[in-house]
Amino acid sequence: MLLAIDCGNTNTVFSIWDGAEFVCTIRTSTHHSRTADAYFTWYSTLINHYGIKAEITDVVVSSTVPRVVWNLRVFADRFFGCRPLVVGKPDCLLPVAPRVDVGAVAGPDRLANAVAAFNRHGGDSMVVDFGTATNIDVVAHDGAYIGGVIAPGVNLSLEALHQGAAALPHVDVTQPDKVIGTNTVGCIQSGIFWGYVGLVQGLVQRVKDEYGLPMKVIGTGGLAPLFEQGDQLYDVIDHDLTMHGLVDIYDYNKEQGNL
Repeated sequence: MLLAIDCGNTNTVFSIWDGAEFVCTIRTSTHHSRTADAYFTWYSTLINHYGIKAEITDVVVSSTVPRVVWNLRVFADRFFGCRPLVVGKPDCLLPVAPRVDVGAVAGPDRLANAVAAFNRHGGDSMVVDFGTATNIDVVAHDGAYIGGVIAPGVNLSLEALHQGAAALPHVDVTQPDKVIGTNTVGCIQSGIFWGYVGLVQGLVQRVKDEYGLPMKVIGTGGLAPLFEQGDQLYDVIDHDLTMHGLVDIYDYNKEQGNL
């Protein structure tokens, strides 16, 4: 079986792919100091808890935190006897090369999103990914990643507001009953929720206008369903888009004899 690992700035997700579907998905907070042994202790404990019988033969990794890649490499080699395919490294092939500025490096999660978006939903599309940052990834007609937008993430904005304004409390992200808040918590929730609805709507429309062709909008990330409640922001929500992209990239490299 294939173990797909997506390491973001806040959380790291491990998903086991059996060739047809993900049979188990578990997550942990991202720490650059976590050792390979610590990863395995956490991983094996949860796998045993859920009663998953999975013989891992291959590993694919996407990481926006470069310092964790070494320990994930050791983790794969020591406990599964394989060398992981790391998306974004020169030896990892992509179905279509990204078309960005010379010298620019696209994040591996954004490359995975582009591959999965094209394979699952077609080209001329954009992915709105709610993570630590709120990203928009633009996918051309042939599946190439051609750029996008990076905005501060929802929880990052809440944390900055809480830390920067001593009198303002930390609140949960939720859709408020009304736009005009009548207490501090309600005011913050309205500003964050409806502010991000407006941000996404505005950016999506500007991307469409600049792209000049009809585009499908794909929502993903943990907060995508929450913001769908506020307005029709996307054409489809694909919860496991990034993980499917990792599987697609792994399969492509295998087909090309690169593994």
